[in-house]
Amino acid sequence: MQLTMMASKRFGEFTLEADFSVNGERTGVFGVSGSGKSTLVGMLAGLVEPDCGKIVLNGDCLFSSSARINLPPEQRRIAMVFQQHALFPHLDVKGNLFYGFNRCRQEHRVIDFDALVGVLELDDLLRRSVKNLSGGEKQRVALGRAILANPRLLLMDEPLSALDDTLRFQIIPYLRSVSEQFGIPYLFISHSLVEMRLMTDTVLVVEKGRITDQTGSEQLARNRMGRSSVGYINLLELHGMTERDGMCAYRWDGGELLLSATNRDTESGLFELSSKDLILFKQHPEAISARNLLRCTVAALFESGTKMGVELHCGDGKLISEIVPVAARELGISPGCTVYAACKASAFRRLSARNPSKK
Repeated sequence: MQLTMMASKRFGEFTLEADFSVNGERTGVFGVSGSGKSTLVGMLAGLVEPDCGKIVLNGDCLFSSSARINLPPEQRRIAMVFQQHALFPHLDVKGNLFYGFNRCRQEHRVIDFDALVGVLELDDLLRRSVKNLSGGEKQRVALGRAILANPRLLLMDEPLSALDDTLRFQIIPYLRSVSEQFGIPYLFISHSLVEMRLMTDTVLVVEKGRITDQTGSEQLARNRMGRSSVGYINLLELHGMTERDGMCAYRWDGGELLLSATNRDTESGLFELSSKDLILFKQHPEAISARNLLRCTVAALFESGTKMGVELHCGDGKLISEIVPVAARELGISPGCTVYAACKASAFRRLSARNPSKK
């Protein structure tokens, strides 16, 4: 996908100035509520007419104030998934899925219905009323309806914000898999850094109606570590839980990790660990109450606000801890040196669970 926008829109005292060019399949738009994200998406989709400027997608001009071009939404071949699923209550799941497909021109119908239903695991829901679906099921149907419209670009405007954490992280693999398997690029809009890292490669940062940064999603998380109340969030895939001494032992790329007993119903899953919860030692401590102590190599240091990020390689696993610069100097922490990273069993937070024994 190649997208260029040089367009502005004024609403009262608020003005959005969208001036950027991106080239990629997984692009994010990040910003707090009221920053202008939805207005940007609306201009791209044809739902909001810019006051002036130009929008070009894959070489096709969608809008140009100077050339008096403003393609209607149905001619742009851009599909949208909103935070509210907006399914048609008078249609069953299959009817909702075919809505976009039936409105798509014959020559653009390249998505196979059965293949999409399989990817989204909707086989058993096709004849069900949408009124009888869970929140996650409704969002999967809304995603399927958008994909079956055979778009050249998919816009996802805060598609997870109306879901609780459990459903959010269940839906993310579906969002990614449909794009990858059917070759549809997307623009993913969110105010969540974790969602940005899981869903995107390149991120446009919107602040007070301006594009203030264009960077990688991982770099964005590092840049914002110092001003975030939760620090940098390490995302860890943990597997093969066994119970030991009243705790849960998991396999991880960097070694074994012990988590609190509240996770005993989770065989494997995605967990988060804040950079604030990793304490560094230059030498192996004689005794420590934290149940996890990892021998790591310092790969790199980076500054973020008033904090120093320490990138750690623990076997094949990677972590980021945050310390103040004076601590880095006092401990003599530098790339290549060995440190020990400690964290409590209770410091991990489960984002998603996979337990084959429980359907």
